[in-house]
Amino acid sequence: MPQRVFIVFGGGADQVWLRPLRPGFRHCFAALADEAGWTVLDPLTGRLVVSRLGVPMGFDLPGFYRRAGLTVLGPFRPSEPRARCLPPLAPFSCVALCRAVLGGEAPFAITPFGLFRSLNKMAESRKNILTTEWNCR
Repeated sequence: MPQRVFIVFGGGADQVWLRPLRPGFRHCFAALADEAGWTVLDPLTGRLVVSRLGVPMGFDLPGFYRRAGLTVLGPFRPSEPRARCLPPLAPFSCVALCRAVLGGEAPFAITPFGLFRSLNKMAESRKNILTTEWNCR
């Protein structure tokens, strides 16, 4: 089973400098599913939390997060890393971590809401491509 990535958005603002961000999109983190289970990567202020969850194989973690009031996008398949001439110039943030997990094809974004909009747009265009009928005559 290929690795699947879900990006989870939340609105908690435990830091004063997060309050200007859009409510509901003040933080994001990644949940990865593979054949062994779920891994959550959550960049908190001052540290990165990596958790391997002890839940059954068929557990619906995205559904759990949705029921908890969070916004979940995915699944995405991480793309291959791509070569760069320079290192990324953006500071380490929750958005930078989620973009790194998604790989080289991740859209550029600075805020969690910007990442949400870009990923949602990508998912919509992918959906349109997969559901559009082509008349090849």
